[in-house]
Amino acid sequence: MKILVINGPNLNLLGTRESDIYGTMTLEDINASMQKLAKELKVKLAIHQSNHEGDIVDLIQNAKGHDAIVINPAAYTHTSVAIRDAIAAVEVPTVEIHLSNIYKREEFRHKSLISAVAHGQISGFGPEGYLLGLRAAVSIAHAKKGNS
Repeated sequence: MKILVINGPNLNLLGTRESDIYGTMTLEDINASMQKLAKELKVKLAIHQSNHEGDIVDLIQNAKGHDAIVINPAAYTHTSVAIRDAIAAVEVPTVEIHLSNIYKREEFRHKSLISAVAHGQISGFGPEGYLLGLRAAVSIAHAKKGNS
């Protein structure tokens, strides 16, 4: 089983960026935690980060060989019809994750364009949200294959 993990803009700055909101773990720390869990779950991860909307769309469009997507679209959550449409087009089960609880933040963050095409959303659990998202993605992919 293969899971695609996509991290959107500014997540490469984790650990130094607004630590009161996003914590002190770096993206590399989070990726290492995900790789450890993936090994336990016997799945392979392809992990990417991009600050560029088109690159993220390309990753999603090329995801057909993957069993699920875990995506933190970051700021593109609230603005990217292109990412939303790419997720809808590929029909690969997708779990949307956010480190912070976007509904407890600024009003403009309360609207996710991605949630309508995602299987589900995990928000507000910090780095643990990535592990929850990975577990959810694996569960959804197993169910889709009829191996639940």
